[in-house]
This record gives sequence, C-alpha cells and structure tokens, in this order.
Amino acid sequence: MSSQVASAYFKDFHLLLMGVVCLATSIEKCNLHKRIALKLVLLVGVNPGWLMLGFMVSTAFLSMWLSNTTTAAMVMPIVEAVIQQILHAEAEVSAVRMTQINGIVNQGLQLNVLQLYLFISPPISNEVGHKVVVTVDHEYASPQTASHCVLQVPIPQTEGKYGSRKDHMLCKGLSLCIAYSSTIGGLSTITGTSTNLIFAEQFNQFYPDCQCINFGSWFVLCFPITVLILLFSWLWLHWVFLGSDFKALLSCRKEKSERERASAEIIANEYKNLGPLSYQEIVTLTIFIFMTLLWFTRDPGFIPGWSSLFKQYKGYATDSSVALLLGLLFFIIPANKPDRYSSALKWQLHAWTKVRWPCLTDVSSSSTLITWKEFQSCMPWEICLLVGGGFALAEGTKESGLSVWVGQQLTPLGSLPVFVTVMLSCLIVTSVTEVASNPATITIFFPILAPLAEAININPLYILIPTTLCTSFAFLLPAANPPNAIVFTYGHLNVIDMVKAGLGVNVIGVLVVMLAISTWGEPLFHLSQYPTWAAPTASSNITGL
Repeated sequence: MSSQVASAYFKDFHLLLMGVVCLATSIEKCNLHKRIALKLVLLVGVNPGWLMLGFMVSTAFLSMWLSNTTTAAMVMPIVEAVIQQILHAEAEVSAVRMTQINGIVNQGLQLNVLQLYLFISPPISNEVGHKVVVTVDHEYASPQTASHCVLQVPIPQTEGKYGSRKDHMLCKGLSLCIAYSSTIGGLSTITGTSTNLIFAEQFNQFYPDCQCINFGSWFVLCFPITVLILLFSWLWLHWVFLGSDFKALLSCRKEKSERERASAEIIANEYKNLGPLSYQEIVTLTIFIFMTLLWFTRDPGFIPGWSSLFKQYKGYATDSSVALLLGLLFFIIPANKPDRYSSALKWQLHAWTKVRWPCLTDVSSSSTLITWKEFQSCMPWEICLLVGGGFALAEGTKESGLSVWVGQQLTPLGSLPVFVTVMLSCLIVTSVTEVASNPATITIFFPILAPLAEAININPLYILIPTTLCTSFAFLLPAANPPNAIVFTYGHLNVIDMVKAGLGVNVIGVLVVMLAISTWGEPLFHLSQYPTWAAPTASSNITGL
C-alpha cells in the first residue's frame, strides 16, 4: 500500500540525521571544528610523521560527529596551507644553500681567479646530477693543479612545483591521510556515517525485539576498531610516503628543521587568528557535550539508563529523540550573548514579527545559532530519499518472501566455517563499495545477509556488523567516496597513488574488523549464540528444502 511505502521515507533515521545536521551546521558556522583540529595538531607536533598523525587524529575526531564529506572539505584547506608553507620554506632554504655554495661576487674585491663550471655526464647517481666547480689562480692554472681543486656539489632532483621528490611524497601522504581518516573516524559512532544509521534503522525494522544496538554499545565496539585502523593506517602511509625511518619519530632533538618551523608557524598563526572562544562556540560545545552524554546514558546496558523512566512509552525514547530536541535549540538560542534583559526582549520580539518592529531588523542579537537556510544548505536531502527508497525495498523483500528465498539459496555457505563466511562477505562488500555508493551498498546487501545468517543459523549481528563497517572501506579510487574526490582535486595525487595506499588500508580495515568481532565483540553482543529475537524459522526452512 502507498501508506506503507510513504512511511519508509520518514523513519527514526531521518529525525536522527536532522538533529545531527543541526549540530554540524552550528559547528561549521562558528569554526569550532577548525579550533579543535588546529589544537590537536599543535599538541602532537610538526615533525612530518607526527604532523600526519595529528591531522589524522583531529580529522577522525571531527568525523565522529560530522559527515566525512564535510570533515574532509573543512580540514583539507588547512592541510593545503601547511603544504604550501612547507614548499615555500624549502625553496628559501635551497636558495640560501646555493648562495653559500656559489658565494657573492663583489667586483671591487674580486680576486684573480678562474671559475669553471662543468657537468659530469652521465650522472654518478640516478637521482642527482653533480656540478663541478674548479677554482684556481691564473698563475697556477694547469691540468695538474686543477685536478686537485674539484668540488662536487649535489643538485637535488626537482619535480615541477615541488622542490624535491621528498616534498612531493609528503604532499601525497598528508592529502591521503585526510581522505582516509575522515572515513575511518565515522566508524566510531552510530551517527558518524550514513551506513551506520541505515544499518541501525534496517536492523530495528528486521528485528524489532532486539534492543542491543544503541549509541553506547556501538561506541564500545567500534571505538577500539577506529583507533587500531587509524594507528596502522598511519604506519602504512608513513612507510609508503615518508619512509621506514620510524626511529626519527622518537628522537628528541632540540633544533627543528626549516620545514618543521614553517609548519609550526602557520598552524600557530591560524590558531591565534581564531581568537578566544566565542559565545557561539561555547554554546555549541555545551550542547554537543550534553547530546553525547544523553546518547551514552540512554541505555548503557550495565546500569538502567534514563530511557527506563519512560517505560509506558517504550520505543519513543531513542537516540533520535535526543538529537531532535537538542537540535531545535539551535533555532531558538541567540547567536550573540544578550548584554541586557532589554536586548533579550528585543530579540524575542524580533523573532515573533518583523512587521510590527521594523526598527529591530538590524539588531545583531536577532539571529539564532543557525538559520533554516543554513540548515537546508547542509542537510543531505538526497541521502534521505536514497535511504527511504532502501527502507521501502527492504520492507518489500521481507513482505514478499524474497529475502527468505535468497537466504535459502545461500545455505550451501553453511558448510564453510563461520569465520570464512563472514570474511568472504566482508571482502565482497568492500569490493562492491569501491564502485557503488556506501548507502546503496548497505541498502542492497542488508536484505540478503540478514536471511543468510538465519539460514546458516548464526547470530545475524555476527555477519551484519562487520559487513556494515566494511561498507565504508572505499579507499581505492577517487570516485569511490566524496573525501577521496575532494583531496584528489588538489592535484597532489595520481590514481595509482591512491590505489597503492588504499589497498593497504582496505586490508588493514578488514583484518581489524575481523579481530574485533572474534574478540571483544563476542561477549558484548553474545555473537556465538543464536538469539531469541531472530527469526526461529531458519532451521525449518533448511529442512524443508
């Protein structure tokens, strides 16, 4: 019926997404995200390796609460400014070194010397040429004396706008670390990526009796996953683009290089230009912390949460309730701190009507933390429609029995070890998500994998959670997800660079997810047991074949 199809386009997912977008819009508007990112980078340090880690940690933290596209678009300009400053500093250092090598000629004090500039061909090294400077006095200019006055000066290899290959590799590493960490960070929270939200909504639709998936339980499982993937990805990117000299990261030298001083200077200046915390930043940060605490304490599992206070309204106190109620505050609280009670009164009168109080239309305190126009510009309406269609498709496959039939056709996989079945599912999903959007991938595979788990008599969470996480592992191609495309447009990368680095991150991600499901994920969700909330008809379907 049309009413059933229409209801799929406005579910708990959509309310939760709207509340989160309200928070993200306010964070972007007041530049709170920039302050957090710069502060974390300053704390970590400006050594190339530590600089990469600092950007990855700050980007991943922002991605936990903002979309990966927004995070990459906000952080990448900061990284690009640091890159340009590093290249400028390297050019200045190279100019100073060349001046020291060639010297400064003063015609009034010039000695009676002869300088001969030759080039050795072929070069001694494949990477650098060598300029030979022969300096002899005219009186002693002879082949015998000249042979003892040869100075070989290495000339570094240049690559277009980059001073050296080392600079180019640093630019590649910093660009890719933003693309990958903006996706990795979103794994931690149920609101971090659209695929996590789609999974939670479809799971509640398939298994309404299961109350084990919430913000707190997901964070306990996935935050260690995010930390491990982020750490190993940093080591991998460091090895590929910065080299394998990890001992340099632990060195405690007092003097910084020109590259490091340039990076520290621009980051410190960017942070200084932000000034002290503004009123809007303080209010946004307060609401953000309060929203996070309410999400964690709604139903923590080990103690009764605040949702137990509303037993007579079971199913209404959800994560979306918190997001929506606190999200509405951004449309109510003024953006500027009222100086007097009269200012607050003017703001209220201005909010109610502009016609009766035209003299107050220019009052700065009349604006709220965010406006509807700003919210609309950040709200991903296309994702809402795509996910709504996915929910309708999932409900159709369930009501028609197609999902059960597909599960029965996949029952031969039950002869394989469960670990192998889950691993194959993860690899298939990871491959498909490179050429299809992440929301579309999870929308297609969820109605197939849930009946498969029932058909082979394993806990559906055992196969659904890892495949949901692997849906986000789109690291190989520029068009695989928006963060990849954003960093690719800056011109530091080739497709082969992203494929080479992304393949390693994909392998790291799948292995860490499988490790988590086999260790701390098992006691958290009792994955080794077939749950009572799952459909008990799986065994009867198998025997009926």
